[in-house]
Amino acid sequence: MSAKGRVLVAMSGGIDSSLAAVLLHEQGYEVIGMTMKTWDYSTSGGSKKETGCCSLDSINDARDVAVGLGFPHYILDIREEFGDYVINHFTGEYIAGRTPNPCVLCNTHIKWDALLRRADKLGCEYIATGHYANIRAENGRFVISKGLDAHKDQSYALWGISQESLSRTIFPLGHLRKTEIREMAAERGFMALVNKPESYEICFVPDNDYRGFLKRRVPGLTQEVAGGEFVLEDGTIVGHHEGYPFYTIGQRKGLGIALGYPVFVTEIQKDTNRVVLGKAEALSRDGMWVGKLNMVKYADLIGKPTQTTTKVRYKHDGTPALIEQTEDGRMQVLFQEGVDGIAPGQAAVFYEGNDVIGGGWITSSFRQGV
Repeated sequence: MSAKGRVLVAMSGGIDSSLAAVLLHEQGYEVIGMTMKTWDYSTSGGSKKETGCCSLDSINDARDVAVGLGFPHYILDIREEFGDYVINHFTGEYIAGRTPNPCVLCNTHIKWDALLRRADKLGCEYIATGHYANIRAENGRFVISKGLDAHKDQSYALWGISQESLSRTIFPLGHLRKTEIREMAAERGFMALVNKPESYEICFVPDNDYRGFLKRRVPGLTQEVAGGEFVLEDGTIVGHHEGYPFYTIGQRKGLGIALGYPVFVTEIQKDTNRVVLGKAEALSRDGMWVGKLNMVKYADLIGKPTQTTTKVRYKHDGTPALIEQTEDGRMQVLFQEGVDGIAPGQAAVFYEGNDVIGGGWITSSFRQGV
């Protein structure tokens, strides 16, 4: 075995995970590659051609890298556990009137657990992925921090990983920029990876039509929720919609309603099948409650109000906020200025500089004095 140890690398077939494996191999680790099969496109009912991390092409691309460098590569079938947990949660959240984040859930509850179990069986001390983030040990904790490339930073999606899992995780790309990764791949002759288009869609919704996916996944849903009311914040009925699960907070397009001015979805009322509409300013919230916390940099912050930058979605730049952890395991977040489009079901992540303090799932938002 290598003096640096044996590492199991999650290889999707894309340039990032492939270069993660290449760099670790070059650094002297004993690398084993593993591609996880999470989903069958043929069962999604969508119209788009099979692409992305579960396609045969991607599996072959990952295997080609491994074969070329002389390290083992395995395919891990986790379709059953992925479907039972991630996809059922996805559909369940929309039916509950919330907006899920399946990629965060998959990272923290499926992929890491699956990798670590197989790492143990293969005698690997570590696992590695191609995420743009960093890990360091500090004060007895393993701390996630932002990747160097601000445009590719993926720390937001990693807040839910346990301390035990972080202690065995390596992020080889955290100190690199995407442009450098492309240059490295080209220098090593991996031009197919350099020219390969990247996918930003949910892996099991390849046509990016989550409404169509819900309708196919939950037979009878359309009939059950059809005919709900669009209402303004004062309760005025202004139209009818096809069912509350098919709308998300902040949505403007596809409402099929004209009021003479732009309106957005500001609230989803599951129990009455009502979708509340309002002008852009009605989306602003002063605070929110976050539950099911996972603390990363500190074990807890009970009794320690803390100034943070808080992100409410992946593409959100973050807003200065005061967070206060309660005894019952929730976090109250008070923003320094209003934040638009806070959607229950999405992840909230708290930062101290570049470090992830922790995160959780948004349960509700509020406007002070309302």
